[in-house]
Amino acid sequence: MARARNRIAGIISVFGELLITAGLVLGLFVVYSLWWTNVLADRAADKDADQVRDHWADGPGALDTKDGIGFLHVPAMGDDEILVKKGTTPGILNNGVAGYYTDPIKSALPQDKQGNFTLAAHRDGHGAKFHNIHKLKNGDPIVFETKDTWFVYKVYKSLPETTKYNVDVLQPVPKESGRSKPGRYITLTTCTPMYTSDYRYIVWGELERTEKVDAARTPPTELR
Repeated sequence: MARARNRIAGIISVFGELLITAGLVLGLFVVYSLWWTNVLADRAADKDADQVRDHWADGPGALDTKDGIGFLHVPAMGDDEILVKKGTTPGILNNGVAGYYTDPIKSALPQDKQGNFTLAAHRDGHGAKFHNIHKLKNGDPIVFETKDTWFVYKVYKSLPETTKYNVDVLQPVPKESGRSKPGRYITLTTCTPMYTSDYRYIVWGELERTEKVDAARTPPTELR
């Protein structure tokens, strides 16, 4: 009887140690996913952002879609400027940037006379640039900075949850947002709920005005 009890106690002890080990491994994975990937992504994004601004300082040149096309400023989401690159694959977004869609519906660019400038970024981990997207309200500014122009958009509609397969939110005329005519729109997309990728959170804005960038790169009033 004593031997049986000792054997059972030994099994319970080993099982308990395995649970503790599994818990530690899971905890380390969470730390890696939600903290360390942010650190690595922010380092990569800062390096790329410096390259973009260095290119701008060098003088006129072709649009460089590899290093980035400009910077997104969204005061309601925080003080960080977000570098925008071409593409929305993990290889792009995991570097702490936002990317504009090349498929399934090709994004317009802010300089285009009409269309929808459609962007994606992570909500958690890998820089989490759209983590606070839920704080955006109608009327809030979304400002995109290029070498020579500030594009000032204003939020007019949000969709807190939709299927990840809903590509209509990316249409040149985003009818799901209530618009029916061509214009100059911006669309932000990210995963929702937080810490999952089950659905998508959408925010739409419309271009209100543009401002030329002066020598001091004085930001629009919305960013001061």
